[in-house]
Amino acid sequence: MRDIELLIPASNLEVLKEAVIFGADAVYIGGEAFGLRAKAKNFSHDDMVSAVSFAHEHGVKVYITANILAHNYDLEGAREYFRELKEIKPDALIISDPGMYSIAKEECPEIERHISTQANNTNYLTYKFWYEQGAKRVVSARELSLAEIKEIRANIPDDMEIESFIHGAMCISYSGRCLLSNYFTGRDANQGACTHPCRWKYAVVEEQRPGEYLPVYENERGTYIFNSKDLCMIEHIPDLIDAGIDSFKIEGRMKTALYVATVARTYRKAIDDYLESPEKYEANMDWYRSEISKCTYRQFTTGFYYGKPSDDAQVYGSNTYINEYIYLGIVYDIDDRGYAHIEQRNKFCKGDMIEIMKPNGDNVQVTVLAIYDEEGNELDAAPHPQQQLYLELSTKPDQYDILRVAKEESCRE
Repeated sequence: MRDIELLIPASNLEVLKEAVIFGADAVYIGGEAFGLRAKAKNFSHDDMVSAVSFAHEHGVKVYITANILAHNYDLEGAREYFRELKEIKPDALIISDPGMYSIAKEECPEIERHISTQANNTNYLTYKFWYEQGAKRVVSARELSLAEIKEIRANIPDDMEIESFIHGAMCISYSGRCLLSNYFTGRDANQGACTHPCRWKYAVVEEQRPGEYLPVYENERGTYIFNSKDLCMIEHIPDLIDAGIDSFKIEGRMKTALYVATVARTYRKAIDDYLESPEKYEANMDWYRSEISKCTYRQFTTGFYYGKPSDDAQVYGSNTYINEYIYLGIVYDIDDRGYAHIEQRNKFCKGDMIEIMKPNGDNVQVTVLAIYDEEGNELDAAPHPQQQLYLELSTKPDQYDILRVAKEESCRE
């Protein structure tokens, strides 16, 4: 059996720390340029230095995305960027464009190069091509079945790695190479500026009847014909391992710390349980399902892993997220009084029953006994996002624990 890596996304340094603490083997991040998540906060040069340092202190790898489809005007800037990354020393670069790959190979040959899913990697000869160019790993196209990935594994060198998405949002376009955003808004998805038009509401127009819209109703909200369900493979860990996948990749470089920690912790436990005992994995399935549903998601699908999905399996009838839990904040530290210091993210109140989410899988129910602001004033409620607060809880949390509350328990409504 090959070693399994759990690869988690991070939008900023705070989220990266939670990904590391909650079970990642590796984290992938984007800098301020040349990645495909321009609307994410992303990492400054100093943040990337801190990220690599923090991750490496905890035995976790860091991969940096540089996976745009480059134009001529990108190339010189990319060369300078890769020189900067050479000094930061990430563990790998994720690249899709052959020109960008060539520059990375010239400027920082000692850093591993991984080939992004954007490069349409659908067969073993493509994998062999990239291997011959010096790539260590290729990310499989999301359109591949597990049977196809298993065939790729059988036809590539043993020391070449396969990375595959196992959880998160799916793109309606082939390998994520979408032109809709550029067409509608002038913002190029392949340059990192996607406006997510696949999530918009559409109607049909007959060519000879301009302006006469023919909605195809699936429910009272209309139809969202490009809007895919979210991928979730938590119930299929054995099949992913059997296919020969080396790195289990989670999508979500624009997600909150609560989302990242929840998904990382759940898959970490599922993988570890299965490797310890398949029986233990099956016995804990209800816990995995319950926990994975506590982060924001659309309805779930297994994507293309078991063959081409039907419309019902792939496309969801609205763009509504399901959100059962509310993110309150990360415990930055514990002060001398035993109070938890957080930056508040959503409203909660004194007297609320909330939950401490711990990296080891425990969920501890606690009562908010008191809330204090930075000046020491006691508050009855915390309605202001990003306010620095100190909480007296009925059970003391630890640094990096996450605080959340079930919607029905919250005072925010």
